[in-house]
Amino acid sequence: MRNILYFLLIIILFSCEKGTGNFTLKGTIKDDTYQTNLQGAIIQLYKVPIASTQEILIETATIGNDGTYSFTFPREKMERYTLHVTKSNYFKIEKDIYYSSLSLNEENIRDYSTKAQAWVGLHLINNNPQPGDHLQYIKQAGLQGCLTCCPNTDQHYYGPLDTVIYCINNGNENYSIYYWVLNTSNQGLIGAFTNSFDTTEVTLAY
Repeated sequence: MRNILYFLLIIILFSCEKGTGNFTLKGTIKDDTYQTNLQGAIIQLYKVPIASTQEILIETATIGNDGTYSFTFPREKMERYTLHVTKSNYFKIEKDIYYSSLSLNEENIRDYSTKAQAWVGLHLINNNPQPGDHLQYIKQAGLQGCLTCCPNTDQHYYGPLDTVIYCINNGNENYSIYYWVLNTSNQGLIGAFTNSFDTTEVTLAY
């Protein structure tokens, strides 16, 4: 009987220890616009329980001059973990890291990058408006796939016009449109280099 109790105790202790331990998650955050480390950004690690969408904050840190981060946190059976990286005038990073991809026996390296933001002010002016005027344009170069990006589809404006359309772009990259004033010979490509952290005006007067 004593041997059986001893054997059961060993099993219980082993079962308790099996779920313990810490994950180490670390990496480097890069600034793709200037090809440097992203200094001074805020990085937050969240956990998301199984069958839940709730993000529970584990830890917050500030990224240093070398662009590196490191989190050590208890191993828990979660659906996933999520990293958020934010810095003013940079695009936010949100990355999911699934529990099944993490190793308990070695460091888990996750490197990410982001770009500086810039803005475009597209100024459309009809200098001699007529009721039948029809302006059409489509973006040729510029950031795509975000809520505040300039649209990729054909845009149409009619009659009198004097308006500025603001949208976001990658810093230090080009933005351009190709336009037509229907039933005229007025058409062409216009654009500009959008400087990081600034708004660049592109004027189309017709």
